[in-house]
Amino acid sequence: MTNSGTGPGSITPDGSPVEFYTLLTADEEPAIVSGVVQEGGSILEIGSGVGRLTHPLLELGYEVVAVDESAEMLAYVRGAETVLARAQDLRLERTFDAVLLASQLVNTADDAARRDLLDACARHLAPGGKLIIQWMPADAQDRWRAGQGRDDGPIRVEVATVTEAEPGVYATTMRYTCQGREWTQSFHSRRLTDEELATELAASGLVLERFLTEGRHWLVATPG
Repeated sequence: MTNSGTGPGSITPDGSPVEFYTLLTADEEPAIVSGVVQEGGSILEIGSGVGRLTHPLLELGYEVVAVDESAEMLAYVRGAETVLARAQDLRLERTFDAVLLASQLVNTADDAARRDLLDACARHLAPGGKLIIQWMPADAQDRWRAGQGRDDGPIRVEVATVTEAEPGVYATTMRYTCQGREWTQSFHSRRLTDEELATELAASGLVLERFLTEGRHWLVATPG
């Protein structure tokens, strides 16, 4: 996604407010990953941020390499090998049992960047490896409305504004609040149907194997 952010503290190249992301904790994601990747397996986490998922995955016994383009984010990661790089440019010359692509990065409005991102994921998968993707299904994205949100303890995450900037591309601003502090993050995202996502995966030599959650927000793909 193409983002811009405002608020206190550092802002990453993609617009993420670092201070806010240090407040978040993992939810169901580690369990989703552990349901796919064998115990003790190796995971390449693309877009790791401050380690919200990295740290619980390490606690589960996985070997994790955390990749992010923000040095400010990676400074918070503990116990994992870290790589400062743009995901699309990543060439580690090694493969992993699984590649983890969270945060709906695959919904970027930049079609060329999406292709490069999926190519990077594919070239780091070992034979029989699993690509675990979090994305925004088209039907879920179509339901986004200003004011929608959720509370996670003291943290409030809500849609501040959302408009269709061009056919199939949504411009969204999120508002995050916690104990009197507030951050915003704006981004453009591509509406992708299940079929379009499968086509995008196939162009990188990947096959959509199955969805992992009831709402289809998580899926696993494998080398085709």
